[in-house]
Amino acid sequence: MASLKSARRLVVKIGSALLVDRQGGGLRAGWLKSLAQDVADCHARGTSVILVSSGSIALGRAALGLPAGALALEQSQAAAAVGQIRLARAYEEALGPHGIVTAQVLVTLEDSANRRRYLNTRATLEQLLSLGVVPIVNENDTIATDEIRYGDNDRLAAQVAVTVGADQLVLLSDVDGFYSANPKDDASARRYDVIEEITPEIEAMAGDAGSGLSKGGMKTKLMAARTATAGGSAMAITEGSTLNPLKALENGAPATWFLPELDPQAARKRWIASMKPRGEIAIDAGAARALTQGKSLLPAGVTAVSGSFGRGDPVAIALDGTRLGLGLARYTAAEARAIQGHQSGEIESVLGYPGRAALIHRDDMAL
Repeated sequence: MASLKSARRLVVKIGSALLVDRQGGGLRAGWLKSLAQDVADCHARGTSVILVSSGSIALGRAALGLPAGALALEQSQAAAAVGQIRLARAYEEALGPHGIVTAQVLVTLEDSANRRRYLNTRATLEQLLSLGVVPIVNENDTIATDEIRYGDNDRLAAQVAVTVGADQLVLLSDVDGFYSANPKDDASARRYDVIEEITPEIEAMAGDAGSGLSKGGMKTKLMAARTATAGGSAMAITEGSTLNPLKALENGAPATWFLPELDPQAARKRWIASMKPRGEIAIDAGAARALTQGKSLLPAGVTAVSGSFGRGDPVAIALDGTRLGLGLARYTAAEARAIQGHQSGEIESVLGYPGRAALIHRDDMAL
């Protein structure tokens, strides 16, 4: 079974009902302080942490004095705009005393569906994590409409976990795991400690019950588990309302762990390898040797570019007509042709604007 103590990269999803008081709509400051201590403990042992947090609409609605019940789209977006400031500040003030810098990252479903935006999101999160920052991720409710919404942060958290190659995802919930039936209605319902495969029988057990402040039910958590485990991330559902919820999970609190088939890197490589290339990049022998040593593909080693592709599109990598693998391009075909054979330091002078050093990063490549 997975253990938080072994996590290299951890994504934690926090629902509105955990963060915001049901009655007054204010922040549960004591709970957040305890979570911040858990995050600091994870950081101290070298685990990178990303928090996917709901709560902006709940905090904003209280600040604006909006009535209880369903809100119109415009009211929800206004509440999100007001509440997001408060949400970001709350995390900054909770984690700051531990010497941890926070960042706000707002995304929509469109950002993961579009390869260029996906790569930009991935690059930003990777850079923040490399600097020791804890990103606070939320759906961009201020601009998102139904066609570009995740609709719940369970699935958003799973997508973030896959995007950054997290090996563990924890959904802090109002239930302590996945049950064979709703335990509130069925006394015979049993909790699963470990689920190795999401079978049709498991799917049939999922209900739709959600809490008053959050929309996510067990079906969305199961969808999140499918996404996360396919991307190589183990996922846990555990009760989050207790103080120090991550420490409680470490110490054996009830939970359900969904286990992945592969590690995150292997899962990502398999995903890339399954794509249909939109073009081809020919390289020299020196670049080929560098790739076998785990290096990224730099423009200097490129001898020819064929096809029509955009940023984030899959392209074949070839040496003397033999395909070596596939990768996601960080430049368009036209840009790649312009910088082929050039040193990375010359990219800005060639294109007229700064670019990334690698044409294809090693993490975006399957050989």
